[in-house]
Amino acid sequence: MTDEIEPARRAAVRFPGISPRAYEHPVDRGALATLRAVPGFAQVIRAVSGFYNERGERLMALASSIRVGPRQYPELDRLRHECAETLDLPAVPNLFVYQDPRLQASALGMDEPFIRISTALVDQMSHESLRFAIGHEMGHVLSGHAVYRTIMVRLISLQLSMSWTPVSALGIRAIIAALSEWYRKAELSCDRAGLLCGQDPAAALRAQIQLAGGVDPSRIDIPSFLQQGAEYESVEDIRDSLLKLKNVETETHPFAVVRATQLQKWAASEQYRAILSGEYPRRDDDAPTTDWKDDLKSAAKSYKDSWNASADPLTKVFTEVGETVAGAASKVWTKFGGDSGNGNG
Repeated sequence: MTDEIEPARRAAVRFPGISPRAYEHPVDRGALATLRAVPGFAQVIRAVSGFYNERGERLMALASSIRVGPRQYPELDRLRHECAETLDLPAVPNLFVYQDPRLQASALGMDEPFIRISTALVDQMSHESLRFAIGHEMGHVLSGHAVYRTIMVRLISLQLSMSWTPVSALGIRAIIAALSEWYRKAELSCDRAGLLCGQDPAAALRAQIQLAGGVDPSRIDIPSFLQQGAEYESVEDIRDSLLKLKNVETETHPFAVVRATQLQKWAASEQYRAILSGEYPRRDDDAPTTDWKDDLKSAAKSYKDSWNASADPLTKVFTEVGETVAGAASKVWTKFGGDSGNGNG
């Protein structure tokens, strides 16, 4: 871990009872709602959950990596507890450090989620950037993302072993594609959770600069870096738009420059300031629901706002088509399901 004097945490804001809806990107919630509606998804979740033994995965973490605690990486243990306390997690997830030269972190597990971070992350990131990274993973745990992330990892492994059965492989591939699309959106949510834990947009930006290839963030010009994100979003050739779609198709994470640009916009938003001032939804007020219409509507609005602000030519085509489809769907819903009043969609 790079040397850096840790600023006093006395002024840090904590968020008792915070609901993950406070920081979740509306497209994340909408994508998850859509994912749950994929034919066969519920059956696949149940089957994969029963097929794997989570205890075995935790034992593998114990056997192959360093479990953070008061006597092992004590500085990381303090960050672990600080982040869990900031987001008011019901339990503090275990944190493991594993050997890997890549900057990586993940939250896994369904019954007892745990966090893994690579040695490269520990070696190269500052104390405050590590707080952002660990807070990001805590956001996955609080949002329940670790469950679906675990399913995705298991399905990818299962897909390899079932490649000799084309029908089964195609079905799994469809679920993996839907999970990957959702998980890219979930990463935007948890960048926000990491920012809430660190409350330092500059440290979050440094972490994302390192993910993009900035070995030494001090050698990177911030305005030039953020300008890259603006240029990526504002391509004027439809061929570039198609290439963007092709490039992101197999990715489980949004591209680093895009993530950084998105998070800095949120750091300057009224929503972020309101959360810091204590105005945020509480978990006690979250009602369980089987109806995701509100999530889908919020996602649609978020997409529309970003589309309206985009100069991407293919995005504008999708906007026009999407508005037409959404209008037709709304009419169908109102006629056949909107007046049922039972809340089940």
